[in-house]
Amino acid sequence: MFKKSLLVSCIATLSMSAALANTTSNDVGRLAVMANAGQVPAEATAAEAVAAASLGSSAVINNTSAYQQITDANRMRPKIFGEQLFRGAFSTTSGSTFNDSYVINPGDNVQVRMWGAYQYAATMTVDPQGNIFLPNVGPVRIAGIQNGQLQSVVQNAIGRIYRSNVGVYASLEQAQPVKVFVTGFVNQPGYYRGLAADSVLSYLDRAGGVDPERGSYIDIQIRRNGQVVQQVNLYDFLIAGRLQPFAFRDGDVITVAPQKQTFSITGRVQNPFIFEYNVPNLTVADVLSVANPLADATNISITRASGRAQTAEYYPLSEADRISVNNGDALVVTSDRYAGTIAVQVTGAHKGNGVVILPHGARLKDVIAQLEPSSLANVQNLSIYRKSVAEQQKQAINQALDRLEAMVLSTQSVTREEAQLRAEDAKLVEQFIAKARRIEPAGRIVVVPNSWQDIILQQGDIIHIPEQTSVITVNGQVRVQGALTFEPSLTVADYIAKSGGMDENADPNNILVMQQNGETKVVNTAYRVQQGDEIMVLPKVKTRRVEIARGISQIFYQLAVAASVIVAL
Repeated sequence: MFKKSLLVSCIATLSMSAALANTTSNDVGRLAVMANAGQVPAEATAAEAVAAASLGSSAVINNTSAYQQITDANRMRPKIFGEQLFRGAFSTTSGSTFNDSYVINPGDNVQVRMWGAYQYAATMTVDPQGNIFLPNVGPVRIAGIQNGQLQSVVQNAIGRIYRSNVGVYASLEQAQPVKVFVTGFVNQPGYYRGLAADSVLSYLDRAGGVDPERGSYIDIQIRRNGQVVQQVNLYDFLIAGRLQPFAFRDGDVITVAPQKQTFSITGRVQNPFIFEYNVPNLTVADVLSVANPLADATNISITRASGRAQTAEYYPLSEADRISVNNGDALVVTSDRYAGTIAVQVTGAHKGNGVVILPHGARLKDVIAQLEPSSLANVQNLSIYRKSVAEQQKQAINQALDRLEAMVLSTQSVTREEAQLRAEDAKLVEQFIAKARRIEPAGRIVVVPNSWQDIILQQGDIIHIPEQTSVITVNGQVRVQGALTFEPSLTVADYIAKSGGMDENADPNNILVMQQNGETKVVNTAYRVQQGDEIMVLPKVKTRRVEIARGISQIFYQLAVAASVIVAL
């Protein structure tokens, strides 16, 4: 059954749970057998493959180029499980090393060294009869033996002539170059060069990978002289990390069969994919074991074809084991009821519980009533940190960075000197963009005390209560960053002077003051700070291009407000 092979193994791997450790080799074996159950469809013979591959040179992909086809349609639909394999990672690698099970073939290169009473060193090619020829020993047949046996076979042959005082070392140096046909439902069928030790993944990747809309990931055949010599199931590799070694020969044919039955699953699941299967009696429970629904999932809708029309069915997940799944079904897992309670974390100057349980829809004022602030708590300046706000901040920053990057790349130069200056600017900007993309916003919500009754809390919110403090923090482009004692009469200029003054990279027109509740202001040096404020001196933009300078200044401000981080150009 599918549930005993693909689905059990898949959930173990895809969810990265402890169940993976309990997946046995038998489970993986059943995966390959069950996914390929039923009659093997007719495939191209070797002669047919040769005819199909006898095309112009444009039909053969260069082994050093990765083929990648991404369309707008591909972006809009769920990816089929396995599509992520073929992005060029295998096509550019070759079998330069050999495992013990690799079978030696005519054309392979073998290095033999002898020392002691008789000295000899040479690299020999296995001849068409499967032999290498050693002086004073004669032909030694090594074709058909495994790489792990090579040393002992050569040593035994030499030992029959030289019984003592002769050391022997034998090693496979290079596999035979071969040409393999790749046909069936791949993106670029053709005739591809490689090594006998290259994996089937390497040849498939050179052919652009399995066609995700038409090809099968669970039924791939390797044929030799018209006979199937190996059946490949890529789910076996994706789920359990297993790929059976195979030694290719000239004229071998890799054929990708048509896609089998499929279903798609999206919504409140960790693994939203299109999955391929070839077993009967599939249920929603089996599907959920692959998709791994999130904790808040409650229901599932199924859209399926019924003649020329489509029908929609809706079930609670508690009935999953009795609901069948058909070919082409589209499943969406949903969360249709509100949680009864939410958990809100309280940090900072608070003596009570670190987590407060509240009814869904609770407001900040409901938490305030339950707080046990410490003696130094500054409740009036509390802040809320929220994951969704952090995601919005990250999106806004990335959009600004995208615009900046497009601006840098699209600007044209008139003279060679101008081009050189723009190139130098572009390099600095690219470094800045790379650093900025790595910064994660905090998701801080500025809370005004009189708005407590209006703020609706969400699951996972963090309420931070700062402590009263008698220091002012100075950061950014000053000579000495740090904390200074608060004095009511001092201005921003005074605190900067106490920090050694601005450094050469400071922008005196871009000074921010962030209050304890997260509220941020752009100020001048005459501004009088309040107890607990943070002064942030932003860097100046080192570019002569006004539009780029403006974009970078905006990002400086976004990063400072969203993440309390100052990134210099």
